[in-house]
Amino acid sequence: MTSTGTTPEPTASEPGGYAAARLRLLQGETRSGPSRRAALATLTDHWLTALFDTATAQTGVRGAALVAVGGHGRGELSPRSDLDLLLLHDGRADPAAVAALADRLWYPVWDLGLALDHSVRTPAEVRRAAGEDLKVQLGLLDARPVAGDRGLVAALRTAALADWRNRAPAHLPALAELCRERAERQGELRFLLEPDLKEARGGLRDLTALRAIAASWVADAPREGLAEARRVLLDTRDALHLTTGRATDRLALQEQDQVAGALGLLDADALLRQVYEAARTVSYATDVTWREVFRVLRARSARPRLRAVLGGRAAAPARVPLADGVVEADGEVVLARTARPERDPVLVLRAAAAAAQSELPLSRHVVRRLATASGPLPVPWPAEAREELVTLLGAGEATVPVWEALEAEGLITRLLPDWERVHCRPQRNPVHTWTVDRHLVETAVRASSLTRRVGRPDLLLVAALLHDIGKGWPGDHSEAGEVIARDTAARIGFDRHDTDVVATLVRHHLLLVETATRRDLDDPATVHAVAAAVGTPTTLELLHALTEADALATGPAAWSTWRASLVADLVERVAAVLAGRAPQAPEPAGAGAEQERLAVEALRTGGPVLALHARAGTRDENGEPEPVGVELHIALPDRPGVLPAAAGVLALHRLTVRSADLRAAELPTGLGDDRADLLLLSWRVAAEYGSLPRADRLRADLVRALDGSLDIRARLAEREAAHPRRRGTKAPPPRVTVAAAGSKLATVIEVRAQDAPGLLHRIGRALERGGVRVRSAHVSTLGANAVDTVYVTRRDGTPLPDAEAAALARDIEDALR
Repeated sequence: MTSTGTTPEPTASEPGGYAAARLRLLQGETRSGPSRRAALATLTDHWLTALFDTATAQTGVRGAALVAVGGHGRGELSPRSDLDLLLLHDGRADPAAVAALADRLWYPVWDLGLALDHSVRTPAEVRRAAGEDLKVQLGLLDARPVAGDRGLVAALRTAALADWRNRAPAHLPALAELCRERAERQGELRFLLEPDLKEARGGLRDLTALRAIAASWVADAPREGLAEARRVLLDTRDALHLTTGRATDRLALQEQDQVAGALGLLDADALLRQVYEAARTVSYATDVTWREVFRVLRARSARPRLRAVLGGRAAAPARVPLADGVVEADGEVVLARTARPERDPVLVLRAAAAAAQSELPLSRHVVRRLATASGPLPVPWPAEAREELVTLLGAGEATVPVWEALEAEGLITRLLPDWERVHCRPQRNPVHTWTVDRHLVETAVRASSLTRRVGRPDLLLVAALLHDIGKGWPGDHSEAGEVIARDTAARIGFDRHDTDVVATLVRHHLLLVETATRRDLDDPATVHAVAAAVGTPTTLELLHALTEADALATGPAAWSTWRASLVADLVERVAAVLAGRAPQAPEPAGAGAEQERLAVEALRTGGPVLALHARAGTRDENGEPEPVGVELHIALPDRPGVLPAAAGVLALHRLTVRSADLRAAELPTGLGDDRADLLLLSWRVAAEYGSLPRADRLRADLVRALDGSLDIRARLAEREAAHPRRRGTKAPPPRVTVAAAGSKLATVIEVRAQDAPGLLHRIGRALERGGVRVRSAHVSTLGANAVDTVYVTRRDGTPLPDAEAAALARDIEDALR
């Protein structure tokens, strides 16, 4: 025969053939999914079988089997998954021959660069190891024969499952503790911007734990949605492995768009929402299953004692009435035997409110029955339904698990259809701890502790639940939310006046904190604008409480004693206007005298004079001093470059500026007519880390910066080059705007940019080049985002014309790029 000149393609059983076939499979057009994972597992099994058959023939070992455990045993091989293999032997072969067999199996795997978790044991050794190590036991539950003596593997599986079931009363609590510790370390998957798909709570590890619980025969997880949740998490991990080329389970921000594209999704937000929904399903199933596990274990431990006391008769669980049609039984809220959910549409909310008020879980079976049998509420809702919703929202922390139980069965979106758009919606801001839907519930939880401060707690709680409901729609979420809140408030039965109040609260839920931290409260236009938006003292009272609840539910960076004091100051001024009184600016005790002293000293010496001290009484909720409670006052003769010089010196000394106020110093009568030539700078600052710098060093550097002997810009650049900050995702470009009708006394420039050392220094330099005077500056920082507002005038003290203001905004924006 003559050769055709072609080289036959290697088979998958050969190392080169397996590698090529694996590559073709992973680079094919088929997207991540169960079929590809199964195909990869099958391909790998064929290769390992060929290796095993060859190796046993060479070594003469009999009575052995190659076993896949863990994810490989489940046939869930991701592109970069470890191969988790057990070489099982009956103990009769020569140990040297068994070792040689193992070498012939492991080394080809390593040669291909595949990660391998391996062990060589007899069945007795496997069972002993499983009894001592819970992780070994869990992996063994998914053991699957790949090659060799299948009877040996079957016998091991039978024995291992029997051991697991016999040891369940001891091992399940240990497994629950492992899950709890892991959750504390890794966090809740559905609320993380960069979640670990495997280790975080609600991830793949919890799915494995649920399989182990089911195998124990103690309890079984809710089946609804779990298979789909597993598929979503595994598909995402497959795409992540292929996108990064690494064996990683962490879905980093910079890779989310690529992973979304690989899965055929629109963008990273669509990906996260899908992942969060899967994790929510797993977390809910986990909570329900562990609750059932411990209920069963308690019942088993108590049963012998009860039988002894009752002479062999079992006692029926007590049923304690909680509300009409709702009772407590065996530590859960269930329906009374006479309840008819198909005839009582309010029963859903009545049962939920009773559960939250009693701090008891809603039975999963009850929630499922309510979801399938309850009819829709009439629109508008009857008064009882609205009252039960308010009762549920006002229960505090106990509201959360009850709300999530209702949400798991789709009852929330049935009650509030607009909830669907915020369900599991991510918030791409590290300041936010929660997804949009959970943030709304958490805000209601926080508001429940503030209801004694307001005259209409029902309006506060409903507004808290709805304040960010517009985030599911394009455009300004406050404007969209106002429309939705108006419709929803009317739907649940509020009259027109109350509906208007709820809509106003949602529309302006950011007004107080943004105004207090970004605007000049001494400017009458600021206070009157807020008063006009709020309208009535009652609405102002509610908005004040909602502002605090919203910030507390956002995250630790969103609220502080400093922010609270600024908002309280603004509320006091607005309340005065609404009452027909002239607002008066409260001044901290002793601040006026100190500032006057500094101004007199600056007038006498002709140079800058400063004082740096911690503000008394500024403590966080744990009683620790807050770093934002540090005040710095500087008095000095007015001259060009004061703001960039002072801001630059603070940046060099690693002081973060929280607020800044610049104004002409007011001196006692008789000290001359040059008061307008003296500036008083009042700053609120925080040390980035370590202790505060000495005041004399700050003053010395400020003198040098003002006379030009200290090049602040160069020093900041040197420090950045020597210690560059860790970069995450690319920040959006800065945006500088002119606030329309912000003030009658000055032009208001608002700068939104990525927070960074020296940001205010750079803004100040741009303002100096623009030839304007800075009346005041207000700094607001949330996470990595800074919003700096400056009030500027022309040199003659008048606001800038529109064209000049727009040109200045463009110049500042260019300077920050």
